[in-house]
Amino acid sequence: MNLATLLAARAEDGRPIRVGMIGAGKFGTMVLSQVLRLPGIHMMGVSDLNPEAAKSNMALAGWPEARYSASSLDSAVQEGTTHVSDDWEALVSHSAPEIIIEATGNPVAAVSHILQAFAAGKHVINVTVDADALVGPGLGNRAKSAGVIYSMAYGDQPALTADLVDWARACGFTVVAAGRGHKWMPHYRQSTPDTVWDHWGLTAEQAARGRLNPKMFNAFLDGSKPAIESAAIANACGLDAPDDGLSYPPGSIDDIPLLMRPRSEGGILERKGLVEVISCLKKDGEPIPYDIRKGMWVCFEGDTDYMRHCFEEYKVVTDPSGRYSCNYKRWHLIGFELPISIAAVGIRGEPTGVAREFRADVAAVAKRDLKRGEILDGEGGYTVAGGLRPAFNSVEGGYLPLGLAHNVKLINDVADGVPVTWADVEIDETSEAFRLRREVEKTITEPPPTVTNSKRAEKIS
Repeated sequence: MNLATLLAARAEDGRPIRVGMIGAGKFGTMVLSQVLRLPGIHMMGVSDLNPEAAKSNMALAGWPEARYSASSLDSAVQEGTTHVSDDWEALVSHSAPEIIIEATGNPVAAVSHILQAFAAGKHVINVTVDADALVGPGLGNRAKSAGVIYSMAYGDQPALTADLVDWARACGFTVVAAGRGHKWMPHYRQSTPDTVWDHWGLTAEQAARGRLNPKMFNAFLDGSKPAIESAAIANACGLDAPDDGLSYPPGSIDDIPLLMRPRSEGGILERKGLVEVISCLKKDGEPIPYDIRKGMWVCFEGDTDYMRHCFEEYKVVTDPSGRYSCNYKRWHLIGFELPISIAAVGIRGEPTGVAREFRADVAAVAKRDLKRGEILDGEGGYTVAGGLRPAFNSVEGGYLPLGLAHNVKLINDVADGVPVTWADVEIDETSEAFRLRREVEKTITEPPPTVTNSKRAEKIS
């Protein structure tokens, strides 16, 4: 509740939290915009494949050139400025940064960056949620073994949802479901970078002004990011994926208590304790007022008469039975909110969410009929999208995780809507991401009692 005060005290004491960041794209630029305003945080180094583009983004975010012109990491420490380069290994291995922010968006590269940061004794805030969905529990275990902190990124919906779940449980409520919002129509699953802006609601000019990456934004639209972020929420909060994947029920914020209850009680859940994504569009495409598209929510239960009477007395919005209610945050502000993670990790020594179990996974699902010899292009591209499944089903079915479905060659045909399997591709088995993924898969020994077995031929929505 007092992170701003604690950050101000660090600045007054001349002990700002020293941070290094790998990746200065859209999210990273938003982070840079805010740390410029917070003297309790010193962004001492930024590493990007294109340092000149990183400097351009810093200028766009309001940084004076003198603030990012340090000739070396040592001089950045001495001057209180920032060194920009393409050498992420030098940044990670330098003694000064306490925290490394991984913001590349590349899950395979991110795993390598994170593991090397752990080896160097650095805490890590992972913006690349794709890596968390791929191997989050493994990264959490490696951080614990190294005596450092691994954290989800506050500002992204998974960490904010985990915060809401923690609020509910710390208040003594039973969590029935949790998740995020989205703009969803079934045909969006086949969207490509060529069609994303028409569906998203931006012009090409607006997208260019914001230096927005169409492939990255298409990963949100086609269901890949909702699946990835739902998996991250499930694995951090001890919740489960629906057996048949996300259903994207349409609804307003006030509809959440009606939707997020068991089917036996009039809702859409096959059981309690699930993640789900709520659409801001009706089935005919009409927008729903008071939507949760850019937000996140938790549905909780008043499981005593006294709780339900209090809900009634204080005019809390519930389902008709008075049993289910929700709390929510309507907006997430992406990189603008990441200083919360920096302060939580750097001052309090606690993560803003961390994967603890492998309960949910994201499979690569064909967007169209794919032919042997084609090269998969990962999330947001032209070939595959992400489908959420219980982790046991994904491992038992041999599904290829979406995080490893980039620049991979197909050796079998795969029909539209069918998950790609390990047996369908040629894959590099030497990467740290692959090896850690296989390690995480071994933690699955038997299905939870409520999870059904998967079938190779099933389609994922």
